[in-house]
Amino acid sequence: MPDLNKNTIPENIKKIHLIAVCGTGMGALACMLKELGYEVTGSDEKIYPPMSDFLAAKGIALKQGFSADNLSYNPDLVVVGNAVRKDNPEAIRTAEMGVYYCSMPQALNRFAADGKNCLMVTGTHGKTTTTSILAWMLYKAGFDPSFMIGGIAKNFDSNYRIGKGKYFVVEGDEYDTAFFDKGPKFLHFDPLIAILTSIEFDHADIFRDLDHVKKAFGKMIEKISPKSSLIAFDGDINIESLIKSGSFSKSPQPPFIKGGPGVSPLIKGELEIPPFIKGGQRGICKIERYGKNSSSDWKLGSFKIEPPWIFFEVVKKGKAFGSFKTKLVGEHNLQNALSVIAAADNLGIPFDKIYEALETFEGVKRRQEVRGERKGITVMDDFAHHPTAVKETVKALKPFYNHGRIIAVFEPRTNSSMRKVFQYVYPLSFNDADIVCISKPPLLEKIPFDERFSSEKLVDDLKTKGKDAYFFNNTQAIIDFLVNTAKSGDLILIMSNGGFENIHERLLAAL
Repeated sequence: MPDLNKNTIPENIKKIHLIAVCGTGMGALACMLKELGYEVTGSDEKIYPPMSDFLAAKGIALKQGFSADNLSYNPDLVVVGNAVRKDNPEAIRTAEMGVYYCSMPQALNRFAADGKNCLMVTGTHGKTTTTSILAWMLYKAGFDPSFMIGGIAKNFDSNYRIGKGKYFVVEGDEYDTAFFDKGPKFLHFDPLIAILTSIEFDHADIFRDLDHVKKAFGKMIEKISPKSSLIAFDGDINIESLIKSGSFSKSPQPPFIKGGPGVSPLIKGELEIPPFIKGGQRGICKIERYGKNSSSDWKLGSFKIEPPWIFFEVVKKGKAFGSFKTKLVGEHNLQNALSVIAAADNLGIPFDKIYEALETFEGVKRRQEVRGERKGITVMDDFAHHPTAVKETVKALKPFYNHGRIIAVFEPRTNSSMRKVFQYVYPLSFNDADIVCISKPPLLEKIPFDERFSSEKLVDDLKTKGKDAYFFNNTQAIIDFLVNTAKSGDLILIMSNGGFENIHERLLAAL
């Protein structure tokens, strides 16, 4: 176990090494540190394009594989990614050398958020899109924000930015922080405004059940300062139960410890709140609700679909706030936009800038991203993997592709989707698809046998519901099927949180 006294970020550091640098967040952090003038190195088990090319172009020295020798140049600080285990040779060497170390959110707080107001978006669904809209709206309003997002925002062609303005926008992740800190990442931030989109069971590898997930989000709510605001979705019973329970308003003030920026102790209890560097005091924060309830502070009014646009109305405290247009697809994305409108209004962003930002928002890569069209057949890439996300994505696209069929291709690849926790929920997620193709999970051997998800059973259940559904053992078989089945006007919607063996480009080439 590393020395907890070294879990801090000292002053006057120059050389920083990142273990597991090729993740989306760690790669962005490496680039931010490089732009801030630090000497940055990184290592990872699998270094390959596009991340390897991206980091190399930024001048970041990369090491293939994990080795104690990667620290031989004596870095001043080691940033440990959450994918790193305590038996990692570089983690062990860090402890042996007595080098200062920290987690990714600790580094973000010190290097990206220091001296800025944090705006955090969290929730089971919609985090990346909502964070991207918020960052773009601040940018269009001239606020010159910094941000860290879990996907590539097309307007910036990046998932990070270092601005000179006073706001830092971050996607607050409920996943654990590091092997020495098992609390959720979002507990490390002290937001001026927090947006909470949804709470559902996910990440079955670290959460036992829904109550366990709710406990994590409850800890996040309870540490929001009374001077700050929580903008919460009104259509989620799990969010409402946490707010109405009021338990967070009765919790004692968390202890603070000395040690300067970046301090975070070992989390001994699985959801214990670490001491926070940037303030934060438990109490009753300002709460605004958004959604479809007439009693909510922000209400989504009527909307109409005129592809490629959706026009929608917004009501604030019972009075018309304004009309907007966006190329975002689906009512769930209108709710995401509504939460950002509420945040923007709290920040004093004028109406015309809010309107302009929504009109010009280009979306996020891998979120309903059209990868190409061949012979009138559209191939789309989407990150959806949770049953709710799959259902809402397919449902949202139906009005935009009603001249043909929606062929849904799904790869169960996440730690949750490869487990049978959602076995009986997924059949309800494809109601709006005309044809459903389900692949064999690619990493199923990592899951204990009695916990494994069955793609074959999902297909059988879909057929029982009258759906035209098929199971495939490999990606090439899916491509062959699609080439022979798809016709002009169809949308092939490919859903996976991974690369899916480059199925998108291979399919386009085959078509």
